[in-house]
Amino acid sequence: MKLIKFIFSKTFLLQLFIAALIVVILGFATLEWLDSTTNHNQKIVVPDLSKMSLEKVDKKLKDLDLSYKVNDSANYNPDFPKYSVIEQFPKPGKAVKENRKIYVVLNPSNYATIEIPNLMRRTKRQVIPTLKSLGFEVGEITYKPDIAEDALLEMRSDGKEIKPGDKLTKTATIDLILGDGTRNYN
Repeated sequence: MKLIKFIFSKTFLLQLFIAALIVVILGFATLEWLDSTTNHNQKIVVPDLSKMSLEKVDKKLKDLDLSYKVNDSANYNPDFPKYSVIEQFPKPGKAVKENRKIYVVLNPSNYATIEIPNLMRRTKRQVIPTLKSLGFEVGEITYKPDIAEDALLEMRSDGKEIKPGDKLTKTATIDLILGDGTRNYN
């Protein structure tokens, strides 16, 4: 009985009302503070930065109160100018808040150079897919007398002999010289 009498006493009800009022005031103050510090409802539309140089990107984003960070360069894309933006995140047209970082990926100046693997004396069936998977083009295939049929004897690019370990740019054309399988070397 004492507990019920205490719960309905003026002192307890006054304390309960004051506590609830403090919680409501603190909640309202917190929400107002969050609105002002997080720039609630502020939107800046991300521009399309593709094919722009880094200098133009810097100027355009500074005008919009945005910043940028360059991620590693991607594979060379001949459809884009050298050192221009080929990808960005967030994508163009998305709404962001001020001081947001826009992540950009730049187009390198040329294709990457790739080391030629040791494919000597391997068959044509192994050599061609390996070279293509590395990004090289297979050019002219010629044969010369050798006991092993379709075995790789030489590789050439632009008329120069290529040895395993040499480096060529991706998409370079490699001509193959294979054995014809004859036993007679005359």
